[in-house]
Amino acid sequence: MEEILSLSRSLKVTHSAGTDDLDPYLISPVLDLIAKPLAAIINCSFSNGIIPDKLKIAKVIPIHKQALKDDVKNYRPISILPFFSKFFEKSMYVRLYDFINKQGILCSTQHGFQPGHSTMMSLINLQDKISEAMDRNEYAIGVFIDIAKAFDTVDHRLLLKKLDNIGVRGVALDWFQNYLSNKNRYVSCN
Repeated sequence: MEEILSLSRSLKVTHSAGTDDLDPYLISPVLDLIAKPLAAIINCSFSNGIIPDKLKIAKVIPIHKQALKDDVKNYRPISILPFFSKFFEKSMYVRLYDFINKQGILCSTQHGFQPGHSTMMSLINLQDKISEAMDRNEYAIGVFIDIAKAFDTVDHRLLLKKLDNIGVRGVALDWFQNYLSNKNRYVSCN
């Protein structure tokens, strides 16, 4: 229950409702009343390796970026999940991140997507390497790759295999497999 309340304070509260039509701005003030049953449901999900399919439906809203509005390439899709699915995801994230830290899996130069780290540190490390090469009259070469829509190209089977390889097995792996299956989305315009 305390974890749910702590997570609720870290969530960005908006008026964007997902498929459940629950306005997070209106629900957030009463979370202390439902934290205990929500924690029980999430614990049941983790114990059984199943997340309800209704929590895996995303409402996708196209947001215009720039240029012509009648060109689909000029829109960025924003996925809005049901309000309570965020608690399932964040709760599992906390457990997975703790596991990864305890196992020492992340490289010390991994700065992106880590609390207390900044991608600016990667740039500083790169600048240091270039400066050191210049001091030794050596060449420095950089190869930078930007994979368009990288997140959308992740092979879920490979991701699950990687989780298994780092020690996420049994019911925990079942939970991730279930979470990644039967995902649905629909586009909502105007």
